[in-house]
Amino acid sequence: MSNELFLIRRDLWVKRVAIGQAGGPTSVINATLVGLVKELMNDYKISFILNGYDGLVHEDIMEGTNEIIKWVVQHEHIPGACLGSGRYLMSENEITGIVNFLKRENINVLVFIGGNGTMEALHKVDLEATRQGYELQVIGLPKTVDNDINYTDHAPGFGSAAKYVAHTTRDLSYDLRSMKNFEQVRIIETMGRNAGWLTAASGFLKKHEEEGPHFIALPERQLSKEKLLDAVESAVSRHGYAIAVVSEGVLWDEGHQVGKTIINNRPVLGGISTEVEKFLSEQLNVEVRSDILGMNQRCFSSLVSEADKKEAYLTGATGGRWIKQEFSSVVVTIQRSDEADYKIQMKPIALKDVAVSGERLMPDYFIDNPKKYYKWLSPIIDGSGITYPNLSPKNGGEKKKLRNN
Repeated sequence: MSNELFLIRRDLWVKRVAIGQAGGPTSVINATLVGLVKELMNDYKISFILNGYDGLVHEDIMEGTNEIIKWVVQHEHIPGACLGSGRYLMSENEITGIVNFLKRENINVLVFIGGNGTMEALHKVDLEATRQGYELQVIGLPKTVDNDINYTDHAPGFGSAAKYVAHTTRDLSYDLRSMKNFEQVRIIETMGRNAGWLTAASGFLKKHEEEGPHFIALPERQLSKEKLLDAVESAVSRHGYAIAVVSEGVLWDEGHQVGKTIINNRPVLGGISTEVEKFLSEQLNVEVRSDILGMNQRCFSSLVSEADKKEAYLTGATGGRWIKQEFSSVVVTIQRSDEADYKIQMKPIALKDVAVSGERLMPDYFIDNPKKYYKWLSPIIDGSGITYPNLSPKNGGEKKKLRNN
């Protein structure tokens, strides 16, 4: 890479920009950071906030020297948040302290890359700066694997996570088919606390009836145990095996989510697949195994969507341009301008609107019509790779009794 890229024109520094990353990272969150930095590096003094809002509260900030900026730019194609991320719930006193710190350090622009919680926190800092009469320019850059941010068609990070889930589900079908004399049912648990976008993507690559998933459970709707049982029993009877995909936030007994614990004042879910495994093991005369896909969903660099990576970079670069144009208190959002040919444009949305809107759930028209959802999803995932043949030379088989009762 040419050294000329890092010749920063210090005489043009007019403002000092502080940049942070917060929340769960994605495989393309650094691309957004690099897009922003490259857009600003020749005109502004850049500082990097380490470890998200925790670092901002504790004044853990790193000056963007030529050497540090070069190091950041090298992370464009690397997963994880290179500045450190994490989750931190700020108190009112800490928010007041943040603005005092920004004033003391002559930081004029604050940018955070993150999801719903990040935008809510950023809005609170923005309000406090206004209350104190401090002129602070504030920009939010979205990221999420859950696709649960409102006002944007989709958010950077989701496309790559969806691609990983789709490919993994299909590949596990062929793996399980190979072992169906040893185990017959596999339960896959995905991320998606309250929104089913990622879980629903598990069926995107399904081209043959025998391929999984044979059942998908989303958090937007109460899971019917009877429908789950019927779908799994039918698939095992016909094909010898079944794959069910469940979101971590699925509503289980009495409409409750499973494994809800509080870490740093934030609910953390996990374990619904184990509950489903126990249920099916009790009801059916088959071997059942549960798998949690885990953090690979948000960091598996080998399956990054090229469209997702490009849009992540563009999101950051757009934020940088809007800083130069004096935009403030806005979030960069992606809007489809041409549904048929898939063209996008970046649109500023008020930070307040995003911050108070809550989570964006999967709409009924996609839940009830998966083909419509997969058509919407296709350009974001950006390609399906090779086409797989049918799992077996012939389909179907005799129905056999599976239930234990």
